Amino acid sequence: MSKQQLYYEDVSVGDEIPPVTDSVSEVQMFFFSAATNNGHRIHYDLPYAQSEGLPTILVHGPLQAALIARTITDWIGPAGRLTSIDIQNRGSAVPHQEITFGGLVKEKIEKDGQYLVTCEIFERNDADEVLMPGSATVSLPSRAD
Repeated sequence: MSKQQLYYEDVSVGDEIPPVTDSVSEVQMFFFSAATNNGHRIHYDLPYAQSEGLPTILVHGPLQAALIARTITDWIGPAGRLTSIDIQNRGSAVPHQEITFGGLVKEKIEKDGQYLVTCEIFERNDADEVLMPGSATVSLPSRAD
């Protein structure tokens, strides 16, 4: 199925990036650890994580960042481009917990022939706590081109 293309003219300041709710499984975390060569035991070893004072194993911060980025790139469509992303990891996600990714359009500018949209982005847990706030800028095609 092809994805819908978002154009610069379709976006207004204040628009919401459609929220996406997901959860991460231990299997997904295992493969992410393998793919990124991240062997930190807090991501797969429950007794070790608990010995570190954690209630359970934790979802990798970079995996959460990848899920935020996927939410944005799915929203902008195949001809859009994520030009920058800046996030802060302020909280922990745990396996099977619902986490929601989304954002708001904050600014639109035309610069050097590019049609840029800056957004405030977030990841929230099921208690509506912001785990990862940040910002992203995307370049969108214009209908005028």
